[in-house]
Parts: sequence; structure tokens; C-alpha cells
Amino acid sequence: MIDFLVIGGGIGGISAAARLAPLGKTVVLERETALGYHASGRSAAMFEPNYGSQSTVELSHASGDFFQSEDGGFLSSRGVMFLAAKGEDDAFNRCCENFDAAPMDLQKAVNMVPILNTDTIGNIAHHYSGEDIDTDRLIQWFAKTCRTHGGTVHTGQEVTKITKLSDGWEVLANGETHTAKMLLNAAGAWVDEIATMAGIAPLNVKPLRRSMARIPAPNGQNVSTWPMLLDIHENWYAKPDAGSLIVSPAEEDPMPPFDAWPDDMVIAEGLARYQEFVTEEVTRVEATWAGLRTFSPDRNLVIGPDATDPNFFWVACQGGYGFQSCPAVSQLVADLVTGQTSSIDAKVIQALDPARFA
Repeated sequence: MIDFLVIGGGIGGISAAARLAPLGKTVVLERETALGYHASGRSAAMFEPNYGSQSTVELSHASGDFFQSEDGGFLSSRGVMFLAAKGEDDAFNRCCENFDAAPMDLQKAVNMVPILNTDTIGNIAHHYSGEDIDTDRLIQWFAKTCRTHGGTVHTGQEVTKITKLSDGWEVLANGETHTAKMLLNAAGAWVDEIATMAGIAPLNVKPLRRSMARIPAPNGQNVSTWPMLLDIHENWYAKPDAGSLIVSPAEEDPMPPFDAWPDDMVIAEGLARYQEFVTEEVTRVEATWAGLRTFSPDRNLVIGPDATDPNFFWVACQGGYGFQSCPAVSQLVADLVTGQTSSIDAKVIQALDPARFA
């Protein structure tokens, strides 16, 4: 019998599996043909530890040492530039306080990012600590760690039936039956479907679509050293990526769980909002895509055993914070499973506890 059966091979599931594999026989079942296919594979891939709810901020800060030191580190310098339109002084000041960002001279900002439109922009702040995460290497590192400790990772596995046993769970995937003492639900936008299949009350999660468009580097400029650009209201953001810019409308449109695709009108509206803050016109879009960011009703992550069955464990609702919080979250999963004292504050653990929805 398997000790830990993880359903879902996104960053939440594969990082949890890496922590659990040294503790017992661990198996990961991922429906797609590759790990990190859905939300994890469509992430903006930033480590901005002051971003998110208070519990998320705590988890992200607790992940910092891992990102800096493990396997040579997974971060590279980027920075975040916050842009406010003229007449938005109060909102700008709140943004600086929330993100611990320092106001920046407009001309200095233009020297850094030459396309900024000072006719529209009233204030700019810069935060140097925002960094790129090497997401692909991070996923593969967790997968390798899982396998090194005897764990097994299966892709292309569709779970079709879950049966409660007296001593655990029986899971049917692709015609093969797996029996496990503990079931970990890390199925992303599909966590409620997996719970319902197992006879566990769903969380009533909210998968929200987030779209991206890749545009050529404005006027052929070298954008590699540019920071991420973020409207203070998060109505759009832009980030250098492989010699181009990715621009997002930063929308949160409720969607059922599915392989998300972008809406052309939403992309156009986001590019128009971006266009107001820059001088270079967008004349061509190279590619578009979308992913689903899944939130709990209170927008905190859901990490812990179900209130009705301690052998059904939630690793869910990471929203857009799965990568930047995964080192701390996965360690917390292992600590809760083994009953070890966690370094995470008790109030944070309580804020993540699935029992709050019981």
C-alpha cells in the first residue's frame, strides 16, 4: 500500500511529494502529459514576497532562504516598477507602503525603461527585491528529489473513481487501481471535483482566468534588464521574457475547471491599458495564452487535513502564489503529516486550515 498518493503534478503537488517521499512510499498522479501543465506552466514566475494575503506573505518570506541557497538558488534579479497615473497620489502612497517600495524620480525611471509615458504617469516606485523564479528547473528539482527518495511520478493519469477504505483510499486511474493510506488533493482548479469524487465536502473554490500576450520588444530594444511593470491597481502588468514582453490584463474572470484559453477582447483591453502608460504602440502580438488561478473563498491557501477525514489532505488554492510559497508550504505539509512542530506561525497555520470551511 502507498503511504502518500498525491493527485496533481503542479508545483503544489510535486513539491509536497518531494518532502513526503523520504517519509514513506509516495506516488504522484498527474492527468496531463507533463508536470506543471496548467496554472504552474502559465505563471508570471515572480518572487515578490510582499504580494498576497498576510498568510501568503508569511509563507513567501519563509521560502526566501530556500530560493536563495538550495541547489545554487532559483532566483535572478528583476525588480518591480509600480506605475501610478497622474492624480493617484493617495493610492500610490498606499502601494509604496504595502510593497515596501521606494518612490523613484521619473527621469531615472525613464532611463531604466525608455518607453514610459511621463504625460500619463504621475508617480513611480521601484522595489528591487522582485526576482524571477526559474520555474521549470524548480519543478524538475522537486520531481528529481521525489524520485531520489523512492517516489514515483506518473503523468497522463486520469483519476476516474475514488473509494474510501477502512484503512485509506482506493483510486482508479487509467484502469489501474492504487491503494493509499493518505490521499493528498493537489489538483489545482479541479480540487473540488476530486473531493466530491472521494465523498469529501468541496471548498467551493473559484478558478479565475488570467491571460497573457507576448509582444515584440518595443522598438527592438533590449528589455532583458527591465523590471516588471505593474499598474498600482493591478489592471495590467508587463514583464520581460526571452527577448520579448509578456503583457497581462490581470483579469480575474470566474471559469469552470478547464484547459483555459484567452479571450481576444480581454487581451485587447489589457493591451490598451498598458498602452496608456508607454510611448511605443503595440502593433503585433506574437502569442497569447491563459491559465486558471484557484482561490478559496477567503483567498488564503488551503493546507491541511480535511476536518472530517485526517487521511484526506488538502494542498489547494494557491492562487497566483504557488511558486513563491511552495518551499514553505511543502515543508508545512510534511510537518503536519508527521506531527512535527512547524517553523510557520500558529496563526498562519490556522488561517490555512481546511477546518475553517467545515
